[in-house]
Amino acid sequence: MDNSIFLAKFWGWYLIIFFMILSFNPKRIKQIFNDLEDEKFLIISSFMAINVGLLNVLFHNIWEPNWKLIITLIGWISLYIGLSLFILPKRTTAVLKFINIKLVQVIYTLLFLIGLFLLNIVYEIVPI
Repeated sequence: MDNSIFLAKFWGWYLIIFFMILSFNPKRIKQIFNDLEDEKFLIISSFMAINVGLLNVLFHNIWEPNWKLIITLIGWISLYIGLSLFILPKRTTAVLKFINIKLVQVIYTLLFLIGLFLLNIVYEIVPI
């Protein structure tokens, strides 16, 4: 299986599942940000984001102006957030909280739509 197709499936399903969990249990969002104040959780979260981002970038660093760019950007954003959480934890947590408070509905709707788009690319539900 092509790396792009595999990662489109992975990120598509991940974003849809993440959206559903947060839609049906919005208290999880607040819990995640409260848990980021715990240093152990922060370190584990940052390492996970670094690992996922780095693996995504190593296997899929394609800068073509099509749907594959979305997958590459997700990897780079994950790597950046993971490194930021590890290097500057308080500042990054504050920025993430600010963005989340101001744009929570826009961000989660956008993530849902990106997930649907990626799954549509893979499964060709609606022809583009």
